[in-house]
Amino acid sequence: MKSLQTADYLVFFIYFVIVATYGYWVYRRKKKASTTASHDYFLAEGSLTWWAIGASLIASNISAEQMIGMSGNGFKMGLAIATYEWMAAATLMIVAIFFIPVYLKNKIYTMPQFLNQRYNSTVAMIMAVFWLLLYVVVNLTSILYLGALAIHAISGLHLYLCMVFLALFAIVITLGGMKVIGYTDVIQVFFLIVGGLATTYLALTLVAEKFGETGVLSGLKLLTDKADDHFHMILKKDNPNFISLPGLTVLLGGMWIVNLNYWGCNQYITQRALGADLKTARTGLLFAAFLKLLMPVIVVLPGIAAYVLYQNGAFQSEMMLNGEIVQDNAYPTMLNLLGPGLKGLAFAALTAAVVASLAGKANSIATIFALDIYKKKINPEADEKKLVNVGKIAVVLSLIIGVVIAPFMGIDKKGGFEFIQEYTGFVSPGIFAMFILGFFWKKTTSNAALFATVGGFVFSVFFKFLPKIADMAFLEPYGFAAKVDGVYEIPFLDRMGFVFAICIIGMWIISSIDNKRGVKPHGLEIDRSMFKLHPAFAVGALLVGGILTALYTIFW
Repeated sequence: MKSLQTADYLVFFIYFVIVATYGYWVYRRKKKASTTASHDYFLAEGSLTWWAIGASLIASNISAEQMIGMSGNGFKMGLAIATYEWMAAATLMIVAIFFIPVYLKNKIYTMPQFLNQRYNSTVAMIMAVFWLLLYVVVNLTSILYLGALAIHAISGLHLYLCMVFLALFAIVITLGGMKVIGYTDVIQVFFLIVGGLATTYLALTLVAEKFGETGVLSGLKLLTDKADDHFHMILKKDNPNFISLPGLTVLLGGMWIVNLNYWGCNQYITQRALGADLKTARTGLLFAAFLKLLMPVIVVLPGIAAYVLYQNGAFQSEMMLNGEIVQDNAYPTMLNLLGPGLKGLAFAALTAAVVASLAGKANSIATIFALDIYKKKINPEADEKKLVNVGKIAVVLSLIIGVVIAPFMGIDKKGGFEFIQEYTGFVSPGIFAMFILGFFWKKTTSNAALFATVGGFVFSVFFKFLPKIADMAFLEPYGFAAKVDGVYEIPFLDRMGFVFAICIIGMWIISSIDNKRGVKPHGLEIDRSMFKLHPAFAVGALLVGGILTALYTIFW
């Protein structure tokens, strides 16, 4: 039933009051210490605890594209889609060990600042503008639209009204600065996990009841029995979903580029850890990694349950639109089956996921615009108070733009998760190549970085359209091509791997030529002691690695 009962509105109202009240309390408490410092507003410098950093990372990462999109992918391809979550846990350990120490040692607070410090202002400005466009046009719009679509599906409220509500809620939280976002995200994650687990519990219970049994464990066993093909992490070449997750590439290839770029070179994410000391930042990332291990239970299992139920006669009309199966309907369909109160809790969880992501993204937009564009190019004399006010204006304007253009982006036709992955994937190989060589090879020059920035995008477009003009069938035996609608396409993740390799080789060649011409690049301050691990962190990282090894072994 696409409506909320009184009990649902009551639960949601309680959630809203808790988040708003706690956020205001944090804002008033921190305001006494600093009202205008830009680093305090944008980064919550020195005030976020490890648990706030970890929770904020997950709250900002998990949004409608995961809860709706990944559940839809769970319906279509099964547990394999969980590789995005589980490989992220491994990636967070790498970022904590190798990336964060470099940022903190060199006092880097924004990604354009890193590029300016390591390369030059031209590279930094090009990427600052790019990131702003990407965050507003791709990320913000997809989060807004998918979140509103899901809320519309379970509440019956008008789609546009849902978008406006989400944007307003995000503005309220974001205007308080990174401290308010960081600490309210702890509450958001609580509602996200509790509400998400309630939906998973219902899904597994329904599966058990469908086959005359009871209990969550029975439902889980029935899932693995009735949909055995949906419980393999590594897809074979004959699998129809191989084009999306091409076999071992998820362990050895492009999936690393997706995750390392997202978790290590992304203002939206790294911003949470850059205001803390190294020990606190690392512990926060470790906490986030453990939460990542749990996420597939919330965002993938309901989709697989919906698949099993659909295959056995349920949801025949709910999963269809104009005679075609709409995979992204899986999660909202499950939510609509929750009873009064529980549906309100799930509604709050979904809203929490969307609002936390919107707030984090908007704060990153504000940070890059205020510190890297406004301060550098528009008004170099701007004081701290002016920068904070400019950042707040950027928050409001970006969300207004998002609400206006979201319905026209074709997000519903592509699927939100694939929409984001495809468009960010055109540039992430070049960005990651530029960052990784900038970190660990002092001879990398700014000309090489420009090649990765522009060339990475050009080669990504080239490989995207290459199958339209040339037969890629010769790549199929090696697992680098799959037939889609009669054409041998190169899987998205493999394209990223090819482009990354080209960027690395190109950067090496260009840097070598520049070095011979006497060009002296600006290296970062790095020493081995930066990467020394605290024993407790090392134990935690090994535990994450052990759990991941067990999961991939069981569900290979």
